[in-house]
Amino acid sequence: MKQHTLFDDRQDHIPLATRLRPETLDEYVGQEHLLGKDKLLRQLIDQDRLSSMIFWGPPGVGKTTLANIIAKTTNAHYIDFSAVTSGIKEIKEVMNRAELDRQVGKKTIVFIDEIHRFNKAQQDAFLPFVEKGSIILIGATTENPSFELNTAVLSRCKVFVLHSLNQEDIVALLQIALNSEKGLKSFQVQIDPELLEVLAGFSNGDARVALNTLEMVVLNSKQEDGKSIVTKEIVEQCTSKKSLLYDKKGEEHYNIISALHKSMRNSDVDASIYWLARMLEAGEDPLYVARRIVRFASEDIGMADSRALEICVAAYQACHYLGMPECNVHLTHAVTYLALAPKSNALYMAYNQAKVDANSTLAEPVPLQLRNAPTKLMKELDYGKGYQYAHDTQEKITMMQCLPKSLQGKEYYHPTNQGSEVKVAQRLLQIKDWRNSHK
Repeated sequence: MKQHTLFDDRQDHIPLATRLRPETLDEYVGQEHLLGKDKLLRQLIDQDRLSSMIFWGPPGVGKTTLANIIAKTTNAHYIDFSAVTSGIKEIKEVMNRAELDRQVGKKTIVFIDEIHRFNKAQQDAFLPFVEKGSIILIGATTENPSFELNTAVLSRCKVFVLHSLNQEDIVALLQIALNSEKGLKSFQVQIDPELLEVLAGFSNGDARVALNTLEMVVLNSKQEDGKSIVTKEIVEQCTSKKSLLYDKKGEEHYNIISALHKSMRNSDVDASIYWLARMLEAGEDPLYVARRIVRFASEDIGMADSRALEICVAAYQACHYLGMPECNVHLTHAVTYLALAPKSNALYMAYNQAKVDANSTLAEPVPLQLRNAPTKLMKELDYGKGYQYAHDTQEKITMMQCLPKSLQGKEYYHPTNQGSEVKVAQRLLQIKDWRNSHK
C-alpha cells in the first residue's frame, strides 16, 4: 500500500497553518470579546464601517488572519504592507495612489504587519493620509502601542487587544485541522484527546505553533492500514518534552499548583522553583501561574511585606509582554521573593471573618454619619449628620463610629509579629490606645 507523505495532493510545501487560514469570520476561532455577536469590531466589519485601527496581541492569535478576512469582506482596495521591507519612498507612492482613489470615492485599506518596526519618520509618512481619510490604516503589533507608536498616529486609531487563545480554542483548531480537506483529513489520524490537550498546552496560546506542531507529529506518526497513529512518544519527540502528561484540567494540574503554593508558604525556595519549572516546562500558561502568585502575595504574606504584591503584579505584566520562554525568569524572581518573604495570613483571616458578618447583616443600614447628602432632602433626613472629618484633627483620628451598631467593637484584622506587620501592629495599637483614652 502506498504510504502518504505530508504533501500528497496538496499545494507544494504550504504549512498547515497557512492552508487552514480562515476566510470568513464564521470560520475564525477565538477573540469572542471582539468578534462575538453584537461586539463592536464584528459590527464594524459586517457593516463595512471601518476606521483606522491597531490589533495588539501576542504572536499566533489571528491578527493577520483578521486583516485578511477584512480584505475579503470590505469593498475597499486592500494593500498589504510590510514594516520590514517598505521604505518612505514606497509608502508615499502608495499613499498618493490612495488619495487619487479617494477623490473618485474609493476607499483604501492599508494593512501593516509589525507596525512597531516602522520608525518615527515612516509612521509620520502615513499620518496626513490617515487624517484626510485617504486610507484606513490597520496595524498589527505584538508590542504595546503606547510605547511603540507615535502619539499622533495612535490618537487616530482604535486599539483592539487580541488575547492569547485559550486551551479550548486551540483544541478546536486542532480538531478542525484533523477533519478538514485542506488539512489532515486524508491521513485518517488517530490521536487521543489528551494528546490534543498536550499539544494545545505546548503552543502557549499560539495557533501557528499548535498547527505546525500537529503537522510535524502527523508526519512522524506510525502508519497502520492507511491510518496515522499518533502516540505519546511521538508527541514527546516532536516537542522535546518529557513531562507532557501534565494535564491543565486534571488532578495533576491542581496537585502541582498546590505543591508550588505550599512550598512558598513553607519558605522552601528550591522546591518552589522546582514546582514552577514543572508547570512551565509542561506547557502551563505563564499568566495562570502569575495570577496564582498575585493571590499568594496577599493571602500568605500581606502586610508582612507589601512589596510582594508589587513584585507579583510586575511579574504578571512581564509575562503578558514577553510570554514563554523569556518570562520564566520573571516568574522565578517572583516565586523566590515570595518564598523568602515573611509570612502572614492575617488579611485572609480578616476578610473571611468579615464575610461571615457581612452575609448575616446585609440589611443593616449604613450609619447616618457615613452617608453622603448631595440633596436637600437627604440633609433634612440627617444624612451625614455627625460626620467627623479626620483631617481636621491633630491626630487625624476621631471617635466617630464606622461600623453598624450591631457590629460595634468587632475586630477582624489581627496583625502578626512577622516582617513589616510588626510596625502595622504597633500603629494599630496606637490607634486603639488613643480611642480608649478618649472614651
